[in-house]
Amino acid sequence: MLDNNVLYEKVKNILYSLTGITLAQNKDIMISNRLHKLKRNANYTGEIEDLLKAIENGSYTMEFINSFTTNKTHFFREDFHFTDLKNRVLVDHAKKGQEIKMYCSASSTGEEPYSMAMTVLEAQEELGKKINASILATDIDTNVLQYAANGIYRYSKSSKEFPEWIKPQKYFKKRVKKNLASEEILIKVKPELQKMITFQVNNLNDSSYPFEKNYFDVIFCRNVLIYFSSTDQNKILKKLFSHLKMDGTLYLGHSENPHDLINYVQRAGQNIFIKKKELS
Repeated sequence: MLDNNVLYEKVKNILYSLTGITLAQNKDIMISNRLHKLKRNANYTGEIEDLLKAIENGSYTMEFINSFTTNKTHFFREDFHFTDLKNRVLVDHAKKGQEIKMYCSASSTGEEPYSMAMTVLEAQEELGKKINASILATDIDTNVLQYAANGIYRYSKSSKEFPEWIKPQKYFKKRVKKNLASEEILIKVKPELQKMITFQVNNLNDSSYPFEKNYFDVIFCRNVLIYFSSTDQNKILKKLFSHLKMDGTLYLGHSENPHDLINYVQRAGQNIFIKKKELS
């Protein structure tokens, strides 16, 4: 049987090889909990060392990825980005009558791309003009992608997720689920939002992405780079940047930075960057 330190190091190496995600040294408790989750997800009753060997040989890789990726998100997280999208980017595209193609690069359980879609419809209503928009939302975790596609979420009346300019009842159908102990409120995304979004698997650590060059007008890459080393963050940003149109907008998370892209962009707000030059 492997010593825990050796076991945890093996997990870190497998995770990095499959996803590029780097786990810090203080994550041993988390790794232990995720290993139990992995055995459940894989329906595996044998020793964990044998399961890890099987993963290294190409089996149970999706179960491993789904068990070890982190999916922390909520609607309109860092809402100033959606305000910028509504008041600047979408206004500009509406004036030009152009289709806007947007990419959510780490969509998790779907709150971010649905927030993008709600922002489009709000801008459309304010401008009184149809905005032709499409959103591609990707993640490496197949479980959260399915959750996102289903579009059903728990809702609290005290929730502060939605900014003042969003009325949730416009975009969700409410369902009340009663049980013996309490009453749970569920909200389901309306079809007009769902039809705007395509969900699919993509690994940000892949050497290339299956998109055309200079294809997207907007890229959201927020609060995912923090799980990668600085070197790999830079590589991911350069790959994403190649798929962003000139004068397109890149949104990063509050604790993330553009690394080598800094000389190729114009800052337009808090972690908002407009592409001004192609990478040489």
